[in-house]
Amino acid sequence: MAVKRKRKKVAKEAVSVSNTQWTEYFASIVSVCPWSKAYWAKQKIDVQVWQGSQNIKPLDDYVARMWIHKNASGRTLRNIHNRLNDVRPHEEWLFSHPQYGGHSTPVPVLIQQDLAILNNARQRNKELHKKEK
Repeated sequence: MAVKRKRKKVAKEAVSVSNTQWTEYFASIVSVCPWSKAYWAKQKIDVQVWQGSQNIKPLDDYVARMWIHKNASGRTLRNIHNRLNDVRPHEEWLFSHPQYGGHSTPVPVLIQQDLAILNNARQRNKELHKKEK
């Protein structure tokens, strides 16, 4: 029973960074990640609390997952992201920390993305920019 309570607490903690805050964040990064706002609106981006690499879930129907790692430094996030990119080649791992400013997330996060979907989105973005020129 304690495990169920802990899972519920973790889920509530992930939601504690309100959906409104994430909605604003994804809208703010459209210039560097054009698909993020639309995928967030379609509920294709999941938000979870980091519980260690042994607890990483498959993305299933999500295109990305934001793993909130509240107390991690930028350096810690970078080290985890590098390791995960090495051991999970079907995904691309990124990280973001408010200390970096600019388009950074409001809380420290690791970002898990499906590599094939991400590469397709990048290709479509390149093609759109070629047409604009």
